[in-house]
Amino acid sequence: MATNLGGLVKRLQDIMRNDPGINGDAQRIEQIIWALFLKVYDAKEEDWEMDEDDYQSIIPEPYRWRNWAHDDGSGTARTGEELLDFVTELFSTLKNLPITPDMPKKKRIVKTMFEETNQYMKDGVLLRQVINVIDAIDLESYDDMHALGDIYETILKELQSAGRAGEFYTPRAVTDFMADRIEPHLGERMADFACGTGGFLVSWLRELEKQIKTPDDQALWNNSVYGIEKKQFPYMLAITNLLLHGIDNPNIDHGNSLLHDVLDYTERDKFDKILMNPPYGGSEKKDVMSHFPDDLADSETADLFMSVILYRLKANGRAAVVLPDGFLFGTDNTKVNIKKKLMAECDLHTIIRLPGSVFAPYTSITTNILFFDRTHPTEKTWFYRLDMPEGYKHFSKTKPMRLEHFDPVKAWWDDRREILEGDFPKAKCYTADEIAAGGYNLDLCGFPHEEEEILEPMELIQKYQEQRKSLNDDIDKILARITAKLEDNA
Repeated sequence: MATNLGGLVKRLQDIMRNDPGINGDAQRIEQIIWALFLKVYDAKEEDWEMDEDDYQSIIPEPYRWRNWAHDDGSGTARTGEELLDFVTELFSTLKNLPITPDMPKKKRIVKTMFEETNQYMKDGVLLRQVINVIDAIDLESYDDMHALGDIYETILKELQSAGRAGEFYTPRAVTDFMADRIEPHLGERMADFACGTGGFLVSWLRELEKQIKTPDDQALWNNSVYGIEKKQFPYMLAITNLLLHGIDNPNIDHGNSLLHDVLDYTERDKFDKILMNPPYGGSEKKDVMSHFPDDLADSETADLFMSVILYRLKANGRAAVVLPDGFLFGTDNTKVNIKKKLMAECDLHTIIRLPGSVFAPYTSITTNILFFDRTHPTEKTWFYRLDMPEGYKHFSKTKPMRLEHFDPVKAWWDDRREILEGDFPKAKCYTADEIAAGGYNLDLCGFPHEEEEILEPMELIQKYQEQRKSLNDDIDKILARITAKLEDNA
């Protein structure tokens, strides 16, 4: 399996395409994930049973994967209508598991995983085929376990609708680069407040794992990440992803980070490091905006998450955040206020401008990585434009960004200098006073020419709407000033 992960996903999808109950990739992937979770969870329970003398599964015996999923070829395994009826009982049982606040997270996650999960398949014979393929994965094989850690990239690349409303897979090259630059240390806690499938959490864990030398180090590593995700499907992926990477109690909540008054956060709610790619392009309702101070309340999702980050980053903490161009060049009151707060309370030391196709094929909206520390107010900010690597016109599904494409940034990072290419700066330092004088427009060291890429219609509309909103806000401010003067003179 390890050598043909894409083939595994395709094989499962091909089976389900023949089922009349499934409509589209999202439903097919949801089918894969709930079954894969139960397979992985059963394997983890075998480990817990060996480590804990009194371990008791939260799943009733008849519904544990080991007791119903395996097909030994004798003809006794459930299939057809019998299997469909059993899975209906399985879902009802798992959705209604009794849990208590003091119950370990590794038990409580079973119920939260299934509370909003669906079983769509209507052909019990095809469902048996899906179960057999997943059950055949050898979780005792190092190669298979290592490959399964990559299954989420494969799944999301297959999920064609993943890029709607600013929600899409962050390439591993980006998450790994950000985790490396933020410099994890044992004893620190990292958070992602819109963690999706857990990509940033896993990159942090991989980077931090290099420092483990003792059992105490292992315990610190196990408890070093926190995530929250409001949508059920990526939440399921994130939980299973962390289980696959050795985290027995995945500290991931199913909820919305924006539904909490930011002024109520205390020191215990803050983190040493924050890694995020907040959803953007979405529009939040007034009840969400009410959780933020008036000067920071905005309908733009990414803006609100930036405020959450500023309220939840510890003193001396460090953050790395992916944000769209709209945040950089936006001059409406809220964006300016957020940028003022950011630069007044943190050292915004580096902004990396990314090529527009980093997130292809999900979106071509140009993005940036902001690095900042809560140490002292910003004195200067370095900008670095990461151009397409030689031989690439743009990244794509078959030619994605790789970690080595960040090598020029890494070489420059520790030996910072201004770089001019023709008349355009590729890397340049601006003082905080210069940025303030420019109206907090951070759209600096950008790409000198439009990239040779035709946007999909919905992406073009989203980019246009983002630019139009910023312009409309400027017009509204000017009209408000004119109106005020006319009223004064009346």
